Amino acid sequence: MASVEHILIVGGGLAGLALAHGLQQQGFTPELVERNASWETVGAGIFLHANAMRVLRSLGLDAEVERAGTVIRRWAFYGQSGERLSETDLAEVWDGLGPCVGIARPALHKVLLAAAGTTRARLGMAVTSLVQADEQVRVGFSDGSSAVYDLVVGADGIQSTVRQLTWDGVPVGYTGVMCWRGIVPMRPAGVSGWTGVFGDGVVFGLVPLGDGHTYGFAFAGGPQIHDPLEGRLARIRERFAALRGPVPAYLAALTRDEDLHCAPIEWVEMPEWHSGHVVVIGDAAHAGPPTMAQGGAMALEDAYVLADVLGAETSVESALRVYASRRGPRVRWVEEQSRAMAAMFRTDYATFTAMFRERADAQMRALYRPLIPAP
Repeated sequence: MASVEHILIVGGGLAGLALAHGLQQQGFTPELVERNASWETVGAGIFLHANAMRVLRSLGLDAEVERAGTVIRRWAFYGQSGERLSETDLAEVWDGLGPCVGIARPALHKVLLAAAGTTRARLGMAVTSLVQADEQVRVGFSDGSSAVYDLVVGADGIQSTVRQLTWDGVPVGYTGVMCWRGIVPMRPAGVSGWTGVFGDGVVFGLVPLGDGHTYGFAFAGGPQIHDPLEGRLARIRERFAALRGPVPAYLAALTRDEDLHCAPIEWVEMPEWHSGHVVVIGDAAHAGPPTMAQGGAMALEDAYVLADVLGAETSVESALRVYASRRGPRVRWVEEQSRAMAAMFRTDYATFTAMFRERADAQMRALYRPLIPAP
């Protein structure tokens, strides 16, 4: 076990809570601060691939997550007229590694929060300064207090304060894709697994969740825009009106502009994830387009591996070196493939759909095969 007594986790999202629980399993007693004043979760749904569920299984949380969500066994892709392009058995993609699950983000957060319940957490508390000296980090907080830690972990998302305070000039870039997300309390006919419908420069995805709900997301390539809340639903219905299959039923089930969240898909790329006794994980370190549905999985794997190396190594320095060597190749693979897939959205419709009709099965297996071995 690394000689580290005081660990601060900054951020109470998926990565931060999973890390807190993982560190507790290793015998550590971390502290956690969250800038928001409550545990209210922002977000719609999430599709957890089998490698994400493997981490949750190691944390003893897989059964609870399955109960709160829906096991998804297949995914299918359709053209804009509703014609099926391909269908794939996810058990074959993952070589029997485990189930894939669709779950509402608040439900997943609730499971993780309960698991990390003994962690000392302070809400409404932001980090304002980080000063490293003598293998320790003095952290200043928004209430004017400060404390010294042996390790600070930034799990505070794409707009990470920890990253900004520790590394100068790391940009947050636009991927060229806008995204709209929402959940409806129904299941469109024909949606029994992960379902994607392609249009000209757009993709619409539907994911079954627990309690008969459905998570929908829409990607559109193009310049970054601001989509005002007022009139958003009408604009989305018009923009995706050409898509058939289950999309019209999903759009009809949305009733308010507030049902849809809109944001640009952004990315962060860093040459290194740790500096001294500060490390960033999850979206704070390597946010990217969700085209592989691996953002949550990579955050969970980060948390699992960091807790593992801190339990196995004898110093913070060696633990962080091993962490980077274990996570680097895997994360880079996901980054490269996710960006390549995002770029594909901007190809012409005929080329895009022909590729999925002819090669989707083989491509999907090749895409996820490197993630089957344990991280």
